[in-house]
Amino acid sequence: MPILGSNQYGKAENRVVKITRDGATHHIKDLNVSVSLSGDMEEVHYSGSNANVLPTDTTKNTVYAFAKEHGIESAEQFGIHLARHFVTSQPAIHRARIRVEEYSWERVEHGGEGAHSFVRKGQETRLAQITYDGSSWEVLSGLKDLTVLNSTDSEFWGYVKDKYTTLPEAHDRILATEVSGRWRFDWTDDERPMPDWEESYAQVKRHMLQAFAETYSLSLQQTLYQMGARIIDHRDEIDEVRFSLPNKHHFLVDLTPFGLKNDTADGAVYFAADRPYGLIEATVLRDGCEEKIPADLTNL
Repeated sequence: MPILGSNQYGKAENRVVKITRDGATHHIKDLNVSVSLSGDMEEVHYSGSNANVLPTDTTKNTVYAFAKEHGIESAEQFGIHLARHFVTSQPAIHRARIRVEEYSWERVEHGGEGAHSFVRKGQETRLAQITYDGSSWEVLSGLKDLTVLNSTDSEFWGYVKDKYTTLPEAHDRILATEVSGRWRFDWTDDERPMPDWEESYAQVKRHMLQAFAETYSLSLQQTLYQMGARIIDHRDEIDEVRFSLPNKHHFLVDLTPFGLKNDTADGAVYFAADRPYGLIEATVLRDGCEEKIPADLTNL
């Protein structure tokens, strides 16, 4: 006899832009919010009864109404407001998961009056996932599409070689990657004060980038670990960091057919290959903490 397994429903990718006016100075928050709810939903699957179903259109409306009523202080705080509302206002809903992508804007400096012109920042997309079951919280923050590059201070040699190995050893190479990362907070209940979500994000990103820049890398794995370790060492509110780092390969172009020497010491020319690419993934944990972030970051 078949039985129903885990299930959830909601409204995905609700695009909401909130403009806050402080006189002539305006502030912008630009989010993509997805709501997923679960609970007593057996009957809607077995018999089609909607008695316990809050329409997905209602969840969409709630996102926009909360943006007006509560404002958007941060992606994490906004997700917490929504998750708490759905679980506490609907008896049939026992768990809410809110996923948020945040798109950043920076001001355009100009000679006119006011500060209300913006240009979309092209660095990374900020991420947050908030899960609430009525008693405990899990908050994950993160980012994706953050491309970084070191033009030196990177090597790759001493690796295993077999009859299929053609890659030459490199003692001075470009190291580039597109960072996708998530980090889990130790804040799990309302009895403790929340972290400062905005400050935490800024500092995690700062430590991540500084570790990338300051690590003399003998492997991308080594760089990944140093990025995660620096976050754990400097941010007490973070218990776990997971990175997925595709190696954005840059290969020296063979210029010998043209009578040219392509030397890294003399302004080398590279071919930037987008695929296939090495994919390096790992989790860095605070000692004594349990690993909880899924290995596949695309499922977050």
